[in-house]
Amino acid sequence: MSIPQTFIQELLARADVVEIVGRYVQLKKGGANFMGLCPFHGEKSPSFSVSPAKQFYHCFGCGKNGNAISFLMDHAGMTFVEAVKDLAQQYGLQVPEDDASPQDRAQAAQQREKQATLTDVLEKAGDAYRKQLKISPRAVEYLKGRGLSGEVARQYGLGYAPEGWRSLASVFPSYDEPLLVESGLVILNVEDGEDEKRYDRFRDRIMFPIRNIKGECIGFGGRVLGDEKPKYLNSPETPVFSKGRELYGLFEARNALRDLGYALVTEGYMDVVALAQLGFPNAVATLGTACTTDHVQKLFRFTDSVVFSFDGDAAGRRAARKALDGALPFATDVRSVKFLFLPAEHDPDSFIREFGREAFARYVSEAVPLSRFLIDAARDGCDLNTAEGRAHMASNAKPLWMQLPEGALKLQLLSEIADLVQLSSRELTDLWNPKPVSHHTEKTKYYKKDSESGNEYGGYRSNSREKRTERPRMGSRARPATRADHAARILLGNMAGLEGLSAEDHAMLCELPAPHGPLFVWLESQLHEHGPQLWIALREGLRGHEGEDLALRLMADFELVEPDEAGESASELRNLLNRMLVERLKEQETEAIQAAKADPSALNRYRELQTRRRQLESLPLDSD
Repeated sequence: MSIPQTFIQELLARADVVEIVGRYVQLKKGGANFMGLCPFHGEKSPSFSVSPAKQFYHCFGCGKNGNAISFLMDHAGMTFVEAVKDLAQQYGLQVPEDDASPQDRAQAAQQREKQATLTDVLEKAGDAYRKQLKISPRAVEYLKGRGLSGEVARQYGLGYAPEGWRSLASVFPSYDEPLLVESGLVILNVEDGEDEKRYDRFRDRIMFPIRNIKGECIGFGGRVLGDEKPKYLNSPETPVFSKGRELYGLFEARNALRDLGYALVTEGYMDVVALAQLGFPNAVATLGTACTTDHVQKLFRFTDSVVFSFDGDAAGRRAARKALDGALPFATDVRSVKFLFLPAEHDPDSFIREFGREAFARYVSEAVPLSRFLIDAARDGCDLNTAEGRAHMASNAKPLWMQLPEGALKLQLLSEIADLVQLSSRELTDLWNPKPVSHHTEKTKYYKKDSESGNEYGGYRSNSREKRTERPRMGSRARPATRADHAARILLGNMAGLEGLSAEDHAMLCELPAPHGPLFVWLESQLHEHGPQLWIALREGLRGHEGEDLALRLMADFELVEPDEAGESASELRNLLNRMLVERLKEQETEAIQAAKADPSALNRYRELQTRRRQLESLPLDSD
């Protein structure tokens, strides 16, 4: 989807950043600006400023800044397109879709209207369930017995679906309303020769509302109060709810993910609320399905570190193995993925209650890294003392290793796997990626003259040189003027490089002054919508964008490169970004020192920035 830049400008002109930020942060007038506690890092004294004149926010503690769109992206975890659509809906604007037909636009508008209506229906049901919980002593006693406080129950919006087949009939004016069936709240049963029957899907269950990243109710999970089966019941797939894409508790945990630095992925609703009660508000859960790549990608919008926590039994091991498949494509060198296995008789809730919060935190810190779990999964059932067993492991490891993105982690795992199967890294690579044998080689006739005798002779020369791949490369005629230019040039030529960047990298690039910042924001939106694209495709999409002139200037003298040079550009980009991060951290240190004059707690932020800068400066950097 391509959104015209003129529309983005119009949208930002209409949107009030104070109003948008004020929905999530309590703001107070302070001079010409509004002040509040920063939603991006923990603080006791407000250092987060929102300017109604500049339509801009800035935190003097952590350095976060931006406009209404970037706030929704950073705080709510939306993609660029999702943030634009959300803002446009709030201000009654229709997002233009340049590449859509009138029929497609009409269908999309109808779909959005249906989704809004369904969330309204689900919100109304959630309110009714919460009212029922207050008047149900049995349900309240159950939650108290599980150790939950009223505060946590309110935070997660817990409710109770009473006994009875048609309790929702007292909530909605018309129980025959088709939206009740479409939202998954009511089941419609039609048998041959009989009238249709309608009844509530959730009966006599504790209700857990499932919210999207905007906080809208999109479905429910229900748990029985006793030992009846099924123990858990989820909403079915609907136009607003997909189990494979949503995570329970992500909306409630979004701030804790940033504060604590990692996401803790569990298996059930009760695990999430119990962990929040016991000091781990950064927990989320899959919704009765295996962890998917969509789940992992969504988590990495909020944090660069994910810990999967599973029960220690056989089922937990199987779930962890599926989570490994979902995480592998995103396991870049700047991200951390780990797997936590509790004793077989425990889940996170029961473990913390028996051994305490500190014991669970120690388990988290000692969780198995993805690299180790991948090796264990590949060698499972293989006798490495035999050639057959080693060959079996090599076969098991190939599909896992191939999913990893290019980088140091992938190279190190190749070496480790090769050692275990008693092959060299080159031999293992040749085994996994055999070179095709060509049975036909084009030949060219040639003539040469002997310099001494003057006689001519000839023959045929094989044309074995591989064709050059259309991948842009920086030519030698012009060098980028700045590091931002250089980084933009590399990413325009190899857009897939964006996938390997950390949240810190993304924030730095997107917050650069125009035209660089808007160009990087646009590149990220294209990656989310369409995946990596060649420069020729990006060139067309940039028409009319404020970064078009910059991109054309940077790409004017690009040449073709061989495929094996992509790794060199990745290393070059990492070197550039580290230098840029050092400069950015120096600026933030200066800001933190200034802020410390009014707020001594900002000194802690200064020390954190200084430590991070020194870490980067200790890395080996090639000269410019």
